[in-house]
Amino acid sequence: MRTFRDAKAMAKAMRDALAARGHDIQHSEALEIVARQFGLDSWNILSAKIGADALRAPAEPVRFEPPAPIFRIFDEEKARGFYEGFLDCRVDWEHRFAPDTPLYMQVSRGALRLHLSEHAGDASPGGNMVVYTKGVEALQKGLVAKNYRYNRPGLERQEWGLECQVIDPFGNRIRFLEVADGA
Repeated sequence: MRTFRDAKAMAKAMRDALAARGHDIQHSEALEIVARQFGLDSWNILSAKIGADALRAPAEPVRFEPPAPIFRIFDEEKARGFYEGFLDCRVDWEHRFAPDTPLYMQVSRGALRLHLSEHAGDASPGGNMVVYTKGVEALQKGLVAKNYRYNRPGLERQEWGLECQVIDPFGNRIRFLEVADGA
């Protein structure tokens, strides 16, 4: 509960529910009961606490979501073979300004989202990114089992965790990293 209005609404709802059962109480009594439900001695203390919390809280909190890096691609068929076939990503959407123009698309797998672009100005070839991952060993075993002709990723233990690196047909590197305990 973050606002004065919420606590008052709770008191009103309780008062209405009690009245429906034949128990009438004053609004001030309902406010005192709500304060005690929150472990405070009085409504005055609760309203002061709510007011102080509201002053500290931003009006519109910022919430970051996972980024969607842009990787440069040069060949749609090779990109689909790698991202859909090898990494098991799905194509979420694709866009072209007109037929026979460069492709821009989003692929994803779970929380991983990537933008792939044939547009020259969107990204440089040879990008590099880290994807924090749980289950890196299982991911690596699944990728190796596919017998993908151009990539057989290994596992590398680093002091910061277990890593499996893949490189797409355009030189872009994705490092799947499972962070070690305490790292």
